Amino acid sequence: MNGSGGISRVMALKALTAAMLFVLTSQAGAQEAHLPEKPRAQKAGVQHKISELTPTATFRLGGDPDWMAVTDDGIWVAISRLNRVVHLEAATNRAGTQVEVAEPCSGLVADFGSIWIPSCKEHKLIRVDARTGVRQAVIDAGPGDSEGGISSGAGSIWIVGSKESDLIRIDPVRNRVVAHIRLPPGSMNPVFAHDSVWVSSSRGGTLVRVDPHRNAVVSETTVGASPRFLTVGDGAVWVLNQGDGTIARVDAATGKRTALISGGIAGPGGEIAFGEGGVWATVFSFPITRVDSKSNQVTDQWLGRGGDSIRVGHNSIWLTDLKGGEVWRIPLPVR
Repeated sequence: MNGSGGISRVMALKALTAAMLFVLTSQAGAQEAHLPEKPRAQKAGVQHKISELTPTATFRLGGDPDWMAVTDDGIWVAISRLNRVVHLEAATNRAGTQVEVAEPCSGLVADFGSIWIPSCKEHKLIRVDARTGVRQAVIDAGPGDSEGGISSGAGSIWIVGSKESDLIRIDPVRNRVVAHIRLPPGSMNPVFAHDSVWVSSSRGGTLVRVDPHRNAVVSETTVGASPRFLTVGDGAVWVLNQGDGTIARVDAATGKRTALISGGIAGPGGEIAFGEGGVWATVFSFPITRVDSKSNQVTDQWLGRGGDSIRVGHNSIWLTDLKGGEVWRIPLPVR
C-alpha cells in the first residue's frame, strides 16, 4: 500500500507539474502576443549612408530647427532655442522672413493665408501672415505638449491645448475658440483626413477619430506602441509608433488598420510626412526612412547624422539636422 501510494503521489505530482508548465507557457505566449513588435533588420540594399545624398541647399540657421510647414513659395521652420520661425525661400534657396515667437513648438500649419505657430512659453497660438510674417492674432489656445501638433480642416484650426487632452477648435475668421472636445488620455497630435480629425493617443496606443460636425469622438483604432506623429496620403492616415519603430497604416474611410510596417526606428522625437508616392519618416540616427504607399514596404533607409523633422515639397525632401542647426533640401527622386 505504501509503495502504490508513493507511486500515486509521484504520478500526481508529475501531472500537477505538467499542468503548471502548461499554464505558465500559455500565459507567456499570451503576454508575448501583446508585446510590441521588435524592430527587424532591413533587407539587403535598403540601407544607405546619408552622406550619399547631396543637398541642393543647406540652410545654416543655428539653434535647433525642428517643426516645418510647406507653403507655395517655400518652407517655414521653427527654431525654439532662438525664439523664431524662419521662411526658407524655394526659388532662391535663401532664408527670408523671420518671425519672433517665444519658444515655438508643437508643430506649424499653413492655411487661411497664415502660418499658425504654437508657443510653449506663452502658451498661446500665434497667427502670422504667410507672405509678410506680420502678426495677425494671438489666440488663447496654447499647446498641451511640446511634442504635440496642430492641423487644419473643416474650416478650422485644431490643436490639443492641455495635458488632459482637450482638443481645441478655432474659427480662423474670428480668431476665436469655438469648441472643446475631450479626448482619451495622452492624445496630442491631430491631422485632418476624410472629413475627420485624427489624433494619436500615445498612452492608449490608439488613433482617435473626431467628427467635426458633432465635435465628438466617434471611434478609436489600435495602431501600436506609443503612437505619436501622423501624416495623410493615399487614402490613409500613417502613424509613427515611437514605442517599437513601426508605422501603422489606417484606412481614412473605415478607420481600420490595414498594415503595420516594421521600420526599426523606435525612440523619442522624429516625424513623418507624405509625398511623391511615399511615406517619409525621420528619427535621430535614421534621418530618412521611405515606405512605398502601394506595397507598404520600406524601400530605402538612410543612416547617419541629421533628422527629427521632415517635409516633402517643391520637388524636394526638406530635412532638419536639429543637432547641427541646419535644414537640408534634398532633390527628388531620393532613391
